[in-house]
Amino acid sequence: MSDIHRILTAQEIMTTDLVTLDPEMSIFKAIRTLVGHEISGAPVVDQGGALLGVLSELDCLRILSSDEFYAGQQEEAGTVKHFMTGAGRTIPPELGIYAIAHYFLTLPIRRLPVVDEGVLIGLVSRRDVLVGIETMARERAYSSPPADLIGLARSWSAIKDR
Repeated sequence: MSDIHRILTAQEIMTTDLVTLDPEMSIFKAIRTLVGHEISGAPVVDQGGALLGVLSELDCLRILSSDEFYAGQQEEAGTVKHFMTGAGRTIPPELGIYAIAHYFLTLPIRRLPVVDEGVLIGLVSRRDVLVGIETMARERAYSSPPADLIGLARSWSAIKDR
C-alpha cells in the first residue's frame, strides 16, 4: 500500500531527456530544433551544463522585429543568446508539486528548470505537473483508507452491515 499523503517532488516529475541549446547557435537553427522536436522551448546551457537561459517560442517570434531579418541577412540575424530569456526562476529537485503548481499559477511561465549545484538536471513543465497530479490521485484511489475512517463511514451510512 502506498502513502496516500506522499507529495511528489520536481525530481520525480521532471523530464530529464532534454533538448538543450548552445548560446552561440544561430537563432534559425534553434527554431528548426524546436520545430523539429515539436517543443515550445528549450534550456540554453554552457559547456558545463550550467543554465544560462531559456529560448521559448515567444522569444523566437522576436526575430520578426529584427532589422537583420528585413535586411535579408537572415543567417546573421543573431544567435540564441541574443533572443533567449535569462535563467530566471529555477527550482531544486526536492521542491514539492504544490509549490511547483503555485509558480505556474502565479507566473507567466510554461517550464521550470530544475537545477542542482548549479547544473541543469531536468525541466518541469505544466504538463509534468498534470501527470504528477494524476499519479497522486491514482495512488490515493488505490490506497485503502485507515480502519478508523472505514468505521466512521459505516456509522454514517444508511446501509448497515448485518
